[in-house]
Amino acid sequence: MWPRSIANRVRSTDRTLIPNLQHQPIPGAHVAADIQSIHSAASQRRDAQHAEAAGQEFLVFTLGAEEYGIDILKVQEIRGYDNVTRIANAPTFIKGVINLRGIIVPIVDMRIKFNLGRVEYDNQTVVIILNVAHRVVGMVVDGVSDVLTLTAEQVMPAPEFGATLTTEYLTGLGTVDGRMLILMDIEKLMTSKEMELIELVGV
Repeated sequence: MWPRSIANRVRSTDRTLIPNLQHQPIPGAHVAADIQSIHSAASQRRDAQHAEAAGQEFLVFTLGAEEYGIDILKVQEIRGYDNVTRIANAPTFIKGVINLRGIIVPIVDMRIKFNLGRVEYDNQTVVIILNVAHRVVGMVVDGVSDVLTLTAEQVMPAPEFGATLTTEYLTGLGTVDGRMLILMDIEKLMTSKEMELIELVGV
């Protein structure tokens, strides 16, 4: 930066002299450009750090006695369970399809998928409508509780849970206020090979 007194004198100088200055190299111009680049990079790092510190929002739902969390950005809406149109030869966990405002949406019952025993369908049954991999899919769960924000410090690596739910579809375990949440990579699960029939049903 030039001192203010010099800057004022330049502004008050006869304008016919200013073009001559355009051909003179400005001392430290390349240094100023480098500093600007450094400031820009530092600003980007701060933004990333602030985003990480702010955490990620998860929709929390229950399956059996466990609480699960999925990225709230994958959730399109939450609705009650409607009658579905059954699909011949579909696996038992695919209940059928519904027409959601002109979109054919396959409905997957995660309670059956995870072998959680007897399931019932009533006015308390909840369907989470997901938007994953440019497809809309419905997921039946026991209930939806709330939306929680978790920071990186509140997420631990996921242990092996066994054959019904492997770490392949988990992003970790979240802990908040004494609660333990199983954080699920719902897009990876819904687009996995074992779920490929969803694509067939949704056509």
